[in-house]
Amino acid sequence: MLNLSQNGCSVWVASSSVGLLTPTAVALGKFDGVHLGHQRVIQPVLHAGDRLSVASTPQSKENQQLTNQEYTYSTVVTFDPHPQEFFTGQPRTLLTPLDEKVQQLRSLGVEQLVLLPFDKELSALTPEEFVQKILVQQLQCQRISIGQDFCFGEKRSGTAKDLQLIAAKHNIPVTIVPLQTYTGESPTESSCLSTTPTQDARISTSLIRQTLEQGDIENANLLLGRPYTLFGVVVQGQQLGRTIGFPTANLQLPKEKFLPRQGVYAVRVFTLSETSDALSSESLGVMNIGNRPTVNGTYSSAEVHLFDWSGDLYGKKLAVELVKFLRPEQKFPSLEALKTQIQLDCVVAKEVLSAGAES
Repeated sequence: MLNLSQNGCSVWVASSSVGLLTPTAVALGKFDGVHLGHQRVIQPVLHAGDRLSVASTPQSKENQQLTNQEYTYSTVVTFDPHPQEFFTGQPRTLLTPLDEKVQQLRSLGVEQLVLLPFDKELSALTPEEFVQKILVQQLQCQRISIGQDFCFGEKRSGTAKDLQLIAAKHNIPVTIVPLQTYTGESPTESSCLSTTPTQDARISTSLIRQTLEQGDIENANLLLGRPYTLFGVVVQGQQLGRTIGFPTANLQLPKEKFLPRQGVYAVRVFTLSETSDALSSESLGVMNIGNRPTVNGTYSSAEVHLFDWSGDLYGKKLAVELVKFLRPEQKFPSLEALKTQIQLDCVVAKEVLSAGAES
């Protein structure tokens, strides 16, 4: 059992039930992205049941046991690694790596995240065994919420309706949340989804990945219910930006973070506190994601230039919110031509960001 408790949201890798906060109200799924559809699945388990007010001060074991009789812990249960990664053997990038997922769940009011180790043993459980061993015995589950398309058990043989029927044998109510659709209320007329109909498209992680791959940041942000954000620590780069008057902060991103289309973006940037996930005041800028072909770059990087900024950011953790895709990455004939284009990028980005602030 691994405890990765962070500022009020406990994260347990549930190899056993030791240390888990029980009984639980469980939202069950993969939840990569914690997008608007996921949030609807999680909502029914928040503040579940009749609850006592739990003091923030440590309680005796006896008092905690009394409290637990009426307090059901809102719990998200998901899998690690992602089932697709387990079956294919190929690493899978994620919209929300673990730290981000914890942050998003905590902001929703989730008290506990349980990561079920997705291995041969877990994948071989029948739907009935999964309910009995995981939900009933380990989690002491009192109620469950799932999406309409949820599948579980060996070879994904169990459906949402199956879970509802099996759980009913244990007197556990199951809420099946209908699939959420995207209404197409885009902030700009030109923003559309080329691979999926804009109207009535089902909100899903795969759809968000598609929109990000296209550079359609506006629609991706609408589907997520928040800006798509890159979190990274500023590390030393080649410092070529300084030579042309555009110093950049080179971000070291989690290797499993899903990156959008390569190119230049208008962004909002925040510095994260060293002691919490609280954000500092906002800065504006442009970000380049790509291989920097003009200077014969050999690896992908994420670099952000902040407007009207001077100071040392090395070692700082930044949160970079993507606002709009400005242009694809391209190779310029000279550093002077690159400098001219970056100047134009900054002008466009400032217009985009100021317009967003006014709307």
